[in-house]
Amino acid sequence: MLILLPPSEGKTAHATGDPFELGELSFPELSGPRSEVLDALAEVSAREDAMDILGVGASLAAEVARNICLHTEPAARAHDIYSGVLFEALGYATLDGAAQRRADESILVVSALWGAVRFGDRIPPYRLSMSAKLDHLGKLASWWKKRLTPVLDAVAGDQLVVDARSSTYAAAYKPGNGNTVAVNVFQIRNGVPKVVSHFAKHTRGEVARFLVEQDQAPATAKELLELAGSRWEASLSEDRKGLALNITLAEDHQFTTAK
Repeated sequence: MLILLPPSEGKTAHATGDPFELGELSFPELSGPRSEVLDALAEVSAREDAMDILGVGASLAAEVARNICLHTEPAARAHDIYSGVLFEALGYATLDGAAQRRADESILVVSALWGAVRFGDRIPPYRLSMSAKLDHLGKLASWWKKRLTPVLDAVAGDQLVVDARSSTYAAAYKPGNGNTVAVNVFQIRNGVPKVVSHFAKHTRGEVARFLVEQDQAPATAKELLELAGSRWEASLSEDRKGLALNITLAEDHQFTTAK
């Protein structure tokens, strides 16, 4: 089983630590493309109009400036860098050792800078969205798609791929093995299922945590439904985008914290 996650917009900076080593990241086939994006990002981040190009506000000026010197910034494991609602709900640090190993093996974070990384890869915090358009590269989702597809399709093989990414990051890679299930989350609002972004992110993190806590990973959409149905109200649906696991939360649903 593979679990595809989006990165968080926010990243946790670390005061100490060695810089990242490009050759030590998972998927060394992506080293060339990663170098191209790193160079393009550093160039853009040094420009006066960097905030506009990267689509961020003035409060994030320090994070954009950090993009210029990522090769010297302290790096940490990806699970310690990515923060935010989804990753807090996943709660990697509170998983037992076996579940952490399964997370390291099965989770891939699709990234606008790195293409894709595993939880154990050492990276610095950065500010770049897959929706950005960089000089010489164009729209990053399109640029990465032709580079990620052969690499990640080879990794996926015929495994079940549980896709918990947002649409922005899903555009950068569409699994081609025919055994992929997206995760959709709805909450009942006035009797009608509605998409609620905050709940969706949190619940996708809970789903990822729940899956890596299992001794036996699901191998098919049916097995995924049976497993998810033991915890949530869940169903499968199919449309032109493919197969989806739909989780519906009650109107009075409240967040829980990973412990």
